Amino acid sequence: MLTWTTYGTWLQGDPRGYVKKGRAFGPNSALFKANQSILRSEPVYLSDRHREITRQAIGSEAAELGQTVLALQVGRKHIHLVVNCGQISPQKAVSHYKNAARIALSKEGLSGRIWTRGYSKRLCFDGLQLKTVMAYVQNHELEPQDF
Repeated sequence: MLTWTTYGTWLQGDPRGYVKKGRAFGPNSALFKANQSILRSEPVYLSDRHREITRQAIGSEAAELGQTVLALQVGRKHIHLVVNCGQISPQKAVSHYKNAARIALSKEGLSGRIWTRGYSKRLCFDGLQLKTVMAYVQNHELEPQDF
């Protein structure tokens, strides 16, 4: 499972906690405020139209890469994608997906930085783990502000 967020919507120090280099941290209001103050632009929230464009771009890019999307959830602030990356690394796969969506969104007028740096990955080593992750993504309850 690959997860990434839109720019400025989940900063280090966030009240929900945050992850840095694979390690989870709790809230830190001073760090959160410091990170808010250095944002170069407003946080990015995807509209319903932007979410659909992102879904289509990810689907098209997966086909181009010869990958099958097993589960996909596009929220206003983040993406959850379950895909078998095959012969390319998860990092390269995420780069392809972010870039494809950025290009598609720019054609709709959404310009500037759209995605945060980095991503989160969760590897599945057996069928049960894969089913669990797919169910999580398919049944993922978006936050009210994600609609």
